Amino acid sequence: MNDTIAAIATPYGSGGIGVIRISGPKAFDIASKFFSKKNYRPEGYGNIESHKVYHGYIFSTENKDLIDEVLLIPMKAPSSYTAEDVVEIQAHSGTIVLRAILDEILSHGARLSEPGEFTKRAFLNGRIDLTQAEAVVDIINAKSVSALKFAASQNLGKLKSSIYDLREKLIHFLSLLEVNIDFPDDVDPLALSQKEMGLLDDALEKCQEFIQQHDDACFLKEGIRITICGAPNVGKSSLMNRLLNQDRSIVTPVPGTTRDPIEEGLNMEGIPFVITDTAGIHQTDDLVEIIGIEKARDHITDSDLVLFMKEPGTLFSDKEFEKVVPPNNQSDNSSENEFIKKVIFVINKIDLEEGNLPTLSEKYQHIPKIEISALLNTGIEELKQKIINISIAELDMEKSSVIPNLRHKKALEQTVERLFAAKTGIAQNLAEEMIAIDIKNSIDSLGTITGETASLDILDNIFSNFCIGK
Repeated sequence: MNDTIAAIATPYGSGGIGVIRISGPKAFDIASKFFSKKNYRPEGYGNIESHKVYHGYIFSTENKDLIDEVLLIPMKAPSSYTAEDVVEIQAHSGTIVLRAILDEILSHGARLSEPGEFTKRAFLNGRIDLTQAEAVVDIINAKSVSALKFAASQNLGKLKSSIYDLREKLIHFLSLLEVNIDFPDDVDPLALSQKEMGLLDDALEKCQEFIQQHDDACFLKEGIRITICGAPNVGKSSLMNRLLNQDRSIVTPVPGTTRDPIEEGLNMEGIPFVITDTAGIHQTDDLVEIIGIEKARDHITDSDLVLFMKEPGTLFSDKEFEKVVPPNNQSDNSSENEFIKKVIFVINKIDLEEGNLPTLSEKYQHIPKIEISALLNTGIEELKQKIINISIAELDMEKSSVIPNLRHKKALEQTVERLFAAKTGIAQNLAEEMIAIDIKNSIDSLGTITGETASLDILDNIFSNFCIGK
C-alpha cells in the first residue's frame, strides 16, 4: 500500500483517447517531473493542484523528446477512486504512445499495477465495500441494459446497505445472548420476546429473498442458455442464423454438417441469451459424429431452454423426445412439468409439402408449439417472442434493485443454515454459548459478502478477474 502504482486504464489499440492512471503517495511528484505546460520546454511543472484539468505536454526526462500532448487530472486523497493521491493522464490512444508514457512513469519510481489493484486499494482504503468492487466488473461485462441497471445499482451500495442492516440486527440479537453469558448472576434466564425472535425471522426472510432473486435473475449477468437440437438436416443451423440475423453456422443439404456445438450471444428486448447450435442426434457408428452428439447432449443438460426441432413428414415420438431431453435432467425436487415447460417444439420447413406436420402426444400437449420456415423467415418473430415469454415467465423484473452473485448466494445459504441452527437451539433450550456460536457464524458469513470477514484468498480471487488498469 506504500507503493505508487501505474497502468494503462483503456484497452490497447488505436483510438481517440487513452487513459493512464497513477495512484499512491508519489503520484503528484512523479507527474510533476515529466509534465510541462509549454510544448517547447521540458521543465516539469511543480504547481499541480487537486481536481483541476491541466492541458500540457509530456516529455522524456532522459532525452527531452516530446512524447504527446495530454490532459492531466490530479486528485488529492481521499477524494479519488482509490482514496489515495491519483493522477490520470488523457493522451492519444495508441499502443506505442501510451507505452512510452507508462515507461516514463515507471522510470520515476512507480511500479506496474497488478490486476484489479486500483479497485482493491479503493476497497482496502474503505471507499467502497466488496459488493461495490464486484459491481465494477459487472458494469464492464454487462450483456444487456437490465444487467447494467442492476450492476450500477449495486455499485451505488444498495446491496451493501441491505447486508449491513442484516448484520446490525444479528449483532443486536447476539448482544442479548452475550449479556446472559457474561453476567449470568445479574440477569434473568434467557427469555426472548416475540420482538427479539422477530429479528431472526426477519434476517432469515431477507436472506432467502436474496437467494431467490439470484436464482430468478442471475441470467441477466450470464445470459439464458438456449440449445437447438433435433435430427440431422432438420434446419438447426438455419434457425440459428435466422435468430442471430447472420450466417454464423454453416448450412448445407448434407446431413451432419455441424459436428461441434456452435455458441453465440444474442440480445432480445434487452435480455441476454447464449444460443447453441448442436450436432444432429441420431444412431451412428461414425466416431466423430458420436463425439459431437455427446457434446450436444451436454449442452442440452446445461441449457435453460431447449428448441426441439422436427420437420413435416415425420412423427413425434415420446421415446425419441425423452432420449434428447431426458426427464432425469430435472432437479430432484422438480416436477416433470417444471422441466418440460422449458422446451419449445419447433416445426421447421412448413413451406415444403412433405406430408403432415408432426403432432405432440397427449403426454406432452402442454409444450408450446411453433411452426416456422427458417428458409423464408416465417414464424421467426413469433418464436422469438415465445422464447422471451417462457424465459422470464413469473419473474418480476422490478422486484429488486440488486441481484446477488454466486459468491453472495453461497454466503447467504451459509447464513440461512446457521440461523436455522440457532432457532433450533433456542427451541431446544440449548446453552446460550451454543446459540451464540451459530449467530456469530451467520454474522461472519454476511461479512464475507461486504468484505469485513472475507479471507485473503477470496479477495485475491475477486480482484484477479479485473484488468490491469482497473
